[in-house]
Amino acid sequence: MTPRFTGPDIPRRTFLSWGLKGGAFIAAAPSVLSQFWACRRSPEKAGAAVLDPGQLEKVVAKALAGGGDFADVYVEHRVSRSVLLEEEKYKSAIFGISQGAGVRVLSGDKTGFAYTDELSEEKILRAAEVASAIAQGSETGRAVGLQEARRPSYISVRVPLGDVADAKRLEVMMRAHQAARDYDKRITMASVNYYDEVRSRTIANSEGLFLRDELPLLFFIVQTLGAGNGTSHMGRERLSRRSGFEMFDEVKPEDLARACARESIAMLEAKDAPAGRMDVVMQNGWGGVLVHEAVGHPLEADNIAKEIGVFTGKLGRKVAAPMFTMVDDGTLPNFRGTANFDDEGTPMRRNVLIREGVLEKYMTDVRSARQIRAERTGNGRRESFRHIPIPRMTNTFIEAGTDKPEDILASTKSGIYVQSLSGGSVNPVTGVFNFTCREAYLIENGKRTVPVKGATLVGNCLDIIQGIDAVGDDLDFGPGICGKGQEAEVTAGQPTVRIRGINVGGTRRR
Repeated sequence: MTPRFTGPDIPRRTFLSWGLKGGAFIAAAPSVLSQFWACRRSPEKAGAAVLDPGQLEKVVAKALAGGGDFADVYVEHRVSRSVLLEEEKYKSAIFGISQGAGVRVLSGDKTGFAYTDELSEEKILRAAEVASAIAQGSETGRAVGLQEARRPSYISVRVPLGDVADAKRLEVMMRAHQAARDYDKRITMASVNYYDEVRSRTIANSEGLFLRDELPLLFFIVQTLGAGNGTSHMGRERLSRRSGFEMFDEVKPEDLARACARESIAMLEAKDAPAGRMDVVMQNGWGGVLVHEAVGHPLEADNIAKEIGVFTGKLGRKVAAPMFTMVDDGTLPNFRGTANFDDEGTPMRRNVLIREGVLEKYMTDVRSARQIRAERTGNGRRESFRHIPIPRMTNTFIEAGTDKPEDILASTKSGIYVQSLSGGSVNPVTGVFNFTCREAYLIENGKRTVPVKGATLVGNCLDIIQGIDAVGDDLDFGPGICGKGQEAEVTAGQPTVRIRGINVGGTRRR
């Protein structure tokens, strides 16, 4: 259930005055927000319907009744809030509650899956019956009795999201909005999107695994539009963690807003980007999305199992420059892509995918690990109970090197300095990718000079990672949403790196 309420726009000053009045604020608010917080009276503490291990054992047995090698049940309860503030007005407020269960059966290469959004034993048994009929194995599998397992915790919460006063959420949004508008008079628009959720998971499978946990998530996005010099530029900054509301004590919303506004203003001076093959220096942080897309997706084992990925058959071989090490680590404390275990119950872990240029590992879920006869790496993830788990990245990054970022830039005679990337895509079969640079600058005689617009990076993933010849010591990260038929929370990261000879698409000759 996801109620969505709309109503008249609420002016910033009016809204702020209500916020300062505490309890009177809710009573005075127009329909869009009074209904929003009325919904909040069905809080997280209402909880999901709880199935005991005995009931779940019956579901697993039913799932295997038609034959199968493996079966699991995934039960989910999710409570979320989303508020949009734009141009000093609150545009929308969404309070969502969803719950349900998915049942999966594996029989050889066949997968049977069904789900229900009604958490009764009857409905989940029916889902198990449907999944079993789809898979229909020749031999009936046997389930092991469930034993509750424990996993290390990588998520800490000091201020639980369910305990946060409503006015506090609005306050951090207003602080960011005001800081963005105050940055420069050429900032003509600012928007702030706040989202939080708490997701409870229960997992049981035919191997006897029984697990439960709760995952918090915060996602805070600031966008600003700068206008001047006959042009405009939309900047964006994102902050996201699996933590409590203390995130805003550690990273001030004003700092995020000013960083966003800075980009919008700086890019108003941008010249048309040159086109051609040139060296590229990529700033640390969210630039790691390039290897996330261009290298990470081809290393997910569902494509490897089909023998169609560019890294198929290359385990143990040199595929990248010797200073290149790539890691996927779902245990980084409180990161957006972190969890205590994946959505199949496999422990999260640090997986070195490429070590010093040599391919060591693919990212697997239960099914692909069986298909390629590899270990389970903790990368079986699903968007919700309505989706089957598939191999997905968590927190993926290029490991820090030893070069100083200033030395990397100074030793680059000419090229493009990429400060942030926008949209991008990769074909996991061919490894060909393209990315749009949101903020980029010319490099001239070892210095970053004028900003450029319209630059795109085009290439093949193997060429890129073989062309890296400098890796900085300044590893940093940025949060994102990864799409692969399903959405997944991820983090991408890298230190400053230099890649020799990338094809840069632009609008003028060099």
